Amino acid sequence: MTEIYISTDVETDGPIPGPHSMLSFGSAAYTADKQLVSTFSANLHTLPGAEAAPKTAAWWQTQPEAWAACRTDLQDPTHAMKNYVAWLKGLKARPVFVAYPAGFDFLFVYWYLMRFAGESPFSHSALDMKSFAMALLKTGYRDSTKRAMPRRWFDAGLPHTHVALDDAIEQGALFCNMLAESRRAGGPQA
Repeated sequence: MTEIYISTDVETDGPIPGPHSMLSFGSAAYTADKQLVSTFSANLHTLPGAEAAPKTAAWWQTQPEAWAACRTDLQDPTHAMKNYVAWLKGLKARPVFVAYPAGFDFLFVYWYLMRFAGESPFSHSALDMKSFAMALLKTGYRDSTKRAMPRRWFDAGLPHTHVALDDAIEQGALFCNMLAESRRAGGPQA
C-alpha cells in the first residue's frame, strides 16, 4: 500500500483543544507526484463549555470572510470525525498527515479523532513542512518560514485565505513541490 499525503489545515478559537474548539478543518489528499486525489472539510459546532481565547477572538474580527466561511453548515464533531475516518480509510493508501506547522494542526485533529471517533488513521505522527523546509534550505528552524522559502515552491493561484480547505490545498501543493525538489536533489524517495 502506497502513502498518500494528507495536507491538513485547521481553524480554531484558541491555542489548545478542550478549553477551545476546532471550528473548521480541511484536508487535501495528494499523491507524491502532486495529484490532488480527494478533499474533505467540515465546519464544527464548538465544544460544550469551551470558550474562545481573547487573542484568537480578536484576530477573527480581522478575518470576516474566513469567519463566515467556517461558521456555516456546522456539524456535530462526532459525525464529522467519524466521516473523516471513513474518508481516510477509503483512500486505499497509508495516510501521512502533513501540515504547516504540524505541531498545531495535528494537536487539534488528533485530539478530535481520539475523542470523537476513537481512532487515528495517522497513528500518532505527523510530517511538519517547516522541519522539511529546514532540511531542504539548510537553515535554522526559526529561519524556515514561508517568507524565506523560494517562490518556485509556491503555486500561483492558490491563495492562503484562512479557509481551512483552501489552505490545505495550497499547502499540499507547496509540500509536493518541496518533495519533488528534494527528490531531484537526490533526497530519499517516499
